[in-house]
Amino acid sequence: MATVQIACIGKLKEKHWRDAQAEYVKRLNAFCTPKITEIKEAALPGNASAAQVQKAMAAESDALLSVSKGFLVALSPEGKSMTSEQFADMIKQRAGASHVTFAVGGSHGLSDEFKRRAGLTLSFSAMTMPHQLFRIVLLEQIYRGFMIAAGRTYHK
Repeated sequence: MATVQIACIGKLKEKHWRDAQAEYVKRLNAFCTPKITEIKEAALPGNASAAQVQKAMAAESDALLSVSKGFLVALSPEGKSMTSEQFADMIKQRAGASHVTFAVGGSHGLSDEFKRRAGLTLSFSAMTMPHQLFRIVLLEQIYRGFMIAAGRTYHK
């Protein structure tokens, strides 16, 4: 069974986010071995310079890269957009490869170097959303992708 990893910056602090994550992890167990890897967010002062932000983003991206395995998907607003069906096809193709890592950067995103090293840079939206919410949306879409690939009607 393939491992689907979500490597992300930050922790889910509120119980409702942790509960939602637990529900999707439970559902995903039918299709894969889900793994959530949380990396501590880099500390930045409120008035951080552009250079400090770049340094923090690079450090976070390096930490994500160090825990990532298999096919690497960078989540970024400027990435490729997909329909749920296209995403399901990608999951079906890549999950057979034993390990897929979806990387979610911190509040400043992923470094350009990280995105260059990824096998795919994927966008769920050009809009900004809280990282906690995005993690749940990502889990739901991964579950939806497996359901579509299995020919089940969840996605309708």
